[in-house]
Amino acid sequence: MSQDIKLVALDIDGTLLAPGVAPDALPDDSIVEVVAALRARNIIVMLATGRMYPGAASIAAHLGIEEPLICQQGASIHERDGRLRHGLTIDQDIAFELYEYAMRHQYSVAWFDHERYLVTSPSPAADYFAAVSGVEIEIDPRPHESGIAATGIDIVSHQDVSTDVHRFLEARYGTRVGLLDFTAVTAIHAPGSSKGNALALFASELGIEQSQVLAIGDGINDVSMLTWAGQSATPAHGDAFAKDAAGEVLIGDGVSGVVARLQCLL
Repeated sequence: MSQDIKLVALDIDGTLLAPGVAPDALPDDSIVEVVAALRARNIIVMLATGRMYPGAASIAAHLGIEEPLICQQGASIHERDGRLRHGLTIDQDIAFELYEYAMRHQYSVAWFDHERYLVTSPSPAADYFAAVSGVEIEIDPRPHESGIAATGIDIVSHQDVSTDVHRFLEARYGTRVGLLDFTAVTAIHAPGSSKGNALALFASELGIEQSQVLAIGDGINDVSMLTWAGQSATPAHGDAFAKDAAGEVLIGDGVSGVVARLQCLL
């Protein structure tokens, strides 16, 4: 029952923000109001996003959320002041191999931890991620020599070959990496880096049961938390993966369905 929910986990882009908005957009008043009402009822609201910490923190501040932030698809969990609470890095040998693989195929690489974002060459995908994450792009043709232990590596190829990139990496590394696809980008994280695992860890630390968690997200990167949570939902515009994983598909354009679902908890 909705009345049993004690923790709500919300994706940002495509969930609290409608698809296609500017990278610096903030959730509208209807989202702000319903989050405030949930928190007033002692329902914990937390964000679970692919963004790096600064981009997640700006949304949390706008919504008045004080809980830790699940960032980088679950590769890092931050306290609200930015301190790293939990972090997972990619095996160094695998990270170096990923760089060499991308260079052989003339693909761009983004190499990042919870603070810095390095790319071998500019790309629209890197520009967008840096913008929503609130970080500066550092151009570095050899990021694997930067001393940064990568929590995430993105291989930016082309839409017509990204599936082949995924299949090659999956066949080579299996469960030693976590893979997600975003059009022309293959995102690689450490095994166990997922929103679902991070949400489960946070709920366990608070003593909250799986059945008492509601998760809402719109994309393939949300599937792990939609599957894990006792209750889950995706907006009407959610992708096919989210719709398959979610317990319900919400009605309404933009964020209206999300607002209505959250209001049901009140």
